[in-house]
Amino acid sequence: MNKFSLLIMLLCTTLCPVGSHAQEVVRQVLSIDEMFALADQNSKSLRPSVTGINEAREVVNVAKNARLPEIDASLSFNYLGDGTLLDRDFSHITKAPIPHFGNNFSVEVSQVIYSGGAISNGIAIAKLQEENAKLGLETSRNNIRFRLVGYYLDLFKQQNLLQVYEKNIEQTKQVLKDIQAKGKEGIVLQNDVTRYELLLSNLELVRTQIQNTLTILNNNLITTLGLPANVKIVPDAKLLSQVLPIENEGYWTNTADQNSQDLKQLSLAVQMTEHQDKIIKSERLPKVALFAGNHLDGPITIEVPPINKNLNYWYVGVGVSYKLSSLYKTKKSVNLNKFTIQRAKEQYDDAKEQIELAVKSDYIKYLETYEQLKTQQKSVELANQNYAVVSNRYKNDMALITDMLDASNAQLSAEVQLSNYQINIIFNHYKLLYISGTL
Repeated sequence: MNKFSLLIMLLCTTLCPVGSHAQEVVRQVLSIDEMFALADQNSKSLRPSVTGINEAREVVNVAKNARLPEIDASLSFNYLGDGTLLDRDFSHITKAPIPHFGNNFSVEVSQVIYSGGAISNGIAIAKLQEENAKLGLETSRNNIRFRLVGYYLDLFKQQNLLQVYEKNIEQTKQVLKDIQAKGKEGIVLQNDVTRYELLLSNLELVRTQIQNTLTILNNNLITTLGLPANVKIVPDAKLLSQVLPIENEGYWTNTADQNSQDLKQLSLAVQMTEHQDKIIKSERLPKVALFAGNHLDGPITIEVPPINKNLNYWYVGVGVSYKLSSLYKTKKSVNLNKFTIQRAKEQYDDAKEQIELAVKSDYIKYLETYEQLKTQQKSVELANQNYAVVSNRYKNDMALITDMLDASNAQLSAEVQLSNYQINIIFNHYKLLYISGTL
């Protein structure tokens, strides 16, 4: 192989992976509202709920079919064998010729005009199921949005934490460099050098763990939002300056009572069991229907000998049917459904109580985050004052570099913690929106 061919191969090996595999990372600043819009548009988790709505809508159409008339038509042709005449004691056997070609055509139409409310209540249950499917979509959307908020704010926190560790690593490397220089001069012990080397190694390990966590959170976000794999989501820093309302506890409780999808679905469950009760009771009522029909039969075999002709006849009338067994069977079904209705109402009351308790608990935590923010703001103020004092002492050779680094780390950590408390306020606010069904 000549040198020119070897050069070509090396160039291909170097350049081809870049063109075919490497993807340029695209940093995309995304607000929470923009994230919600993308989730509504692209999330695969919402698609089954959308399909469920279409399915429930068709169930309503199917239930309405019970109001339409029933039309039955039949057409048949047959071969008739000869008949046999014989006495009652099976003697005196005589062959009776019968026309061999037989035909039958019939059309029957029936229309229910009274069913005791069974049809109307069946349609009402189907409509409630359609409404329940729509609430299921809202519930799924609420769950996905809250999960995304968790990913988004965790991403924000981890990015802040990564800044702290990168700053600490940078400062630790500087301290280690100074200590190693002093170690060569015999001013510090080797044990001190080893201690800082171990500290640096631990800091770099934690940084790797944070970077992995950021990758996982980013993957969770872009997968749910349907974004390309090379997109790196950057939380919008304007989020921290957002002013959130502090409503009273009663506001959030009333909001949850009126908007919670869980409560609405349980309320629908109660209504469905009540309609089912009416359907069960309708079995005790007669069913009335109009009917009409037309028949064309041949030959006429009720005559002896048979008449080889077609007989056409029609009829109309009103039919009334009643299940006598409902007099002793329906009562047990009614008693059973009473407990079903009672259980559905008890489930609603229990869920309402649990949601109100959750609202109270999260509202207290929401207020608590504001108190934590005030305390942390004071901590940032003290950390800044401490850094100014240590920095001034360091400039005047009255403090060690380690003191300076500790003060800088404390200042940075306090500022990051302040940002995290602001994020906690945002999270708890969105949690209240989630529990109240208004996210």
